[in-house]
Amino acid sequence: MNPIIKEITAAQVKTDITSFKVGDGVRVHTKVREGDKERIQVYAGIVIARKGHGIHETFTVRRISYGEGVERVFPVNSPNIEKIEVERESENMRARLYYLRNRQGKAAVAVKERRFEDTAAAAAKS
Repeated sequence: MNPIIKEITAAQVKTDITSFKVGDGVRVHTKVREGDKERIQVYAGIVIARKGHGIHETFTVRRISYGEGVERVFPVNSPNIEKIEVERESENMRARLYYLRNRQGKAAVAVKERRFEDTAAAAAKS
């Protein structure tokens, strides 16, 4: 890649992004402009894919809205993304969770959650 282009794109990459992976439940806060007003809109769901790298990296979030599956693709380094909050972490062993598209009801959001145990509670058990 041309060093000039590499330098320009390196300046555009965000460094303050919360780390998340495929299968995590996230809340994406995006800026929405309506006329001359600007507000923050939250989109919550499960990350089913991450693609690309560097300035071109994107992630897909899926949620069920009024019984219908809705997916939205977000660029990770977009200036319109205010922040990304991780609600819950998962234990999935796949790079993409496209199989969730074929599921209905509660099964559509059923991904194994990672449980964090308190070290004092774990020591008391043994």
